[in-house]
Amino acid sequence: MIINADLHIHSHFSNSANDEMNIKTISKEAPRKGIDVVATGDCLHSGWIKEIKTCKVIDDGTYELNGTRFILSTEVEDKNSVHHLLYFPSSSAVEEFKEVIKKNSSNLEKVGKPSIDMSGKEIASIAKDVDALIGPAHSFTPWTSIYAHHNSLKECYGDLVDYVSFIELGLSANSDHADKILELHRLTFLTNSDSHNPHPVRFAREFNKFEVKDAIYEEIKKAILRNSGNKPVLNVGLPPQEGKYYNSACDSCYKQYSLEEANERNWKCDCGKHIKKGVKDRIKERATFPEPQHPYHRPPYLYIIPLSEIITKAIGQRNPFTKISYKRWSEMISVFGNEIDVLFDVDINDIAKVTVPAITEAIQVFREGNVIIIPGGGGKYGRIKFPQEKDVLTVSLESEER
Repeated sequence: MIINADLHIHSHFSNSANDEMNIKTISKEAPRKGIDVVATGDCLHSGWIKEIKTCKVIDDGTYELNGTRFILSTEVEDKNSVHHLLYFPSSSAVEEFKEVIKKNSSNLEKVGKPSIDMSGKEIASIAKDVDALIGPAHSFTPWTSIYAHHNSLKECYGDLVDYVSFIELGLSANSDHADKILELHRLTFLTNSDSHNPHPVRFAREFNKFEVKDAIYEEIKKAILRNSGNKPVLNVGLPPQEGKYYNSACDSCYKQYSLEEANERNWKCDCGKHIKKGVKDRIKERATFPEPQHPYHRPPYLYIIPLSEIITKAIGQRNPFTKISYKRWSEMISVFGNEIDVLFDVDINDIAKVTVPAITEAIQVFREGNVIIIPGGGGKYGRIKFPQEKDVLTVSLESEER
């Protein structure tokens, strides 16, 4: 069977997370986005694990509510400010992990994403002991990623590097970027939303499509490890130019610079503030190859733009969180079932019957790969435009061929 999975979100126990990021809301929003399985995030927090356990137990590592399956996961920050994702086989494994790290974490029960005063290698060792999967989160972003603080996986994980089975690309990178780095070729790439908000412009804005025998933890684990015929068959993500850290840019005024310009200026902006190195430039520095060299097991990467973002732009709104944008989104979901189908599969003539012409035309522009991206950087998201708006960078949104 084929499933869609968003394997990185946060609960309402995380800093900056929306109060509506509760298990009930997430379970109802996932099918509307077209998602079958969600990784819980924040499962080291006692309040969140209690909420998770209100769901129906499918097996030791899988829960279900309102038709949505959940597997146990968390994100942690190590002593070098690197973030790691972990996926646990059971709630008992979660408790074992907590027992070992609690003396090294001052905020374990205070926030959903705790800090641990341990190295990546030490955390990986504990993960291995409890049979949890581990890999770096949003691997290229300039603040809290493995490549922001280390030059290689081994530098972070030491002799536990072979236990690392995946990396999360993050919103500002895709498979073409990451496969310029030879050491990443053996790993499975994950594309996840890292959402702190259940709104459709954030939740499941990136996801993974897996071939599995059932929508349970053990089968997803096999897919990540590419064992027993299970495997990822598609990564779905934003055009990386839409990410907040794609280009190098000032983290105050957001003026963008080339890598050469930033180096010449010693990473100081005209405004006097710091220029933050973008994902594109960090990968350029670490690249083994000038062009991507995809390993045989790498699935295609399909670009997606959240339907609510397309709607917002089409009807002339500035903010996708407005009631009118959400109303238009809900109208289509109520008729066609989920966002993925609306974006890719529903006949455009059928869409035209339930929404205004501007939205129908915008969806068609997206499908044709003609959406225009103004790249982001310095912590500011990129923006989309449509072809009639001039003087912006055009980015192809066609899926990559392998």
